[in-house]
Amino acid sequence: MSSNIVSPKKMGAIPSTHEGKEGLQRGLGNRHIQLIAIGGAIASGLFMGSGKTISVSGTSIILTYAIIGFFMFFIMRAMGELLLANLKHRSFSDFCTAYIGHWAGYFISWSYWMTWVVVAIADCIVIAGYLRFWFPDLPAWIPAFSVLGILLVLNLVAVKIFGEMEFWFALIKVVAIVILIAAGAVLVAISHISPTGVQASLAHVIEAGVIFPHGITGFFAGFQIAIFSFGGIELIGTTAAEAKEPHKTIPKAINSVPMRVLIFYVLSLICIISVSSWAGIEADKSPFVRLFVLAGIPAAAGIINLVVITSAMSAANSGVYATSRMLFGLASRGQAWKRFESLSSRSVPLVGLIFSAICMTIGLAILFVIPSVMGAFTILSTISAILYIFVWSMILVAYLIYRRQYPELHAQSNFKMPMGIFMTWASLAFLVFVTALLALEPDTRQALCIMPFWFLALTVLYRRRMRLGFKKKA
Repeated sequence: MSSNIVSPKKMGAIPSTHEGKEGLQRGLGNRHIQLIAIGGAIASGLFMGSGKTISVSGTSIILTYAIIGFFMFFIMRAMGELLLANLKHRSFSDFCTAYIGHWAGYFISWSYWMTWVVVAIADCIVIAGYLRFWFPDLPAWIPAFSVLGILLVLNLVAVKIFGEMEFWFALIKVVAIVILIAAGAVLVAISHISPTGVQASLAHVIEAGVIFPHGITGFFAGFQIAIFSFGGIELIGTTAAEAKEPHKTIPKAINSVPMRVLIFYVLSLICIISVSSWAGIEADKSPFVRLFVLAGIPAAAGIINLVVITSAMSAANSGVYATSRMLFGLASRGQAWKRFESLSSRSVPLVGLIFSAICMTIGLAILFVIPSVMGAFTILSTISAILYIFVWSMILVAYLIYRRQYPELHAQSNFKMPMGIFMTWASLAFLVFVTALLALEPDTRQALCIMPFWFLALTVLYRRRMRLGFKKKA
């Protein structure tokens, strides 16, 4: 391994909050950034998890996605302004370190690393569930471990390979959802009757008993998977260091959030419910695949199943990518093992990549404890949702401090957050509200009770690191 590692000092490349030298290559162009942003908005929480959210929330889940999308737009705008206000900040962990303090950078980086470790594990498990469409007797651990191995090899090459993979993964998902919406519109227009006797109609969205089938508590319960569905939308905050033209690509990607939410979440769910009806959607199966089964087009159902597999691979791929970059940033600030700062000859954080992959491999052992794909997915998605909420909250806190301490940077910004201070506090209140909702259901409540131990562990490790002393950089 040592022969493939290049010392960052030899490369003259040690990126950090305080340095402007290059380490990670700016190898992501506009099309990569835009598609990575889109890919972050379309993941297993939508393709697989929407079945469960619809079953508990009814058609009010459409409102749930719209509400979350509204607040996510402002969170991303806050992040965008912070990143572009000072390009020496290579990611949101950097500006949280600069504006809040070393502890914030430490907590957010390790939490985001853990988030993507969990997401990668969840998506590898989901892929195993999707493959049961064709191979019902295939043990889930075989495809789960195989996919992780493939993604590790691909990420070892270079960042441009990551960008190309995400470009094509995201493009496939976009095309598939557009086709699904078009197919749904046609089926509604011709009043198609499914093999189960359900007639496609927009009336299914508002018919009696389906908007809040389990009352207000069911509506609130839908926020758990729904908030997880938006996890990854902030991934553009980790690609900023490798964007060729950040002042052009980042604003364009962030400003497209409302349209992505409208198309990929709202319209697709309306089509699914209109064709399938609320009663025809099963909690443990992808409603995207189910739509074409009920439409009597099994071949199309198989194609969509292949698409949702690529979606899960895309999300897992993002996890493998993001975790190695977070470890790289931690090491550059002296908040993690120094070897994580080492780059391969292709400027890939090799040691961090391998370490993350080992942790993901260990995490996949959950399949031997919880054989149910949806059961394991629910627990993992809740854990990652809590960590996402923490990361998003820290971004907002950093924005508030930035506005108070550096008004001149805000005044000079060409990408100001709309209604900055007011919407920052409103978004923080919303995230607190969603966290409280996780205590309503038994499965999500268990994950909520476990998470304090993670932050306690981080506190202990941070204090130990403080005693050892952070590596000082000029």
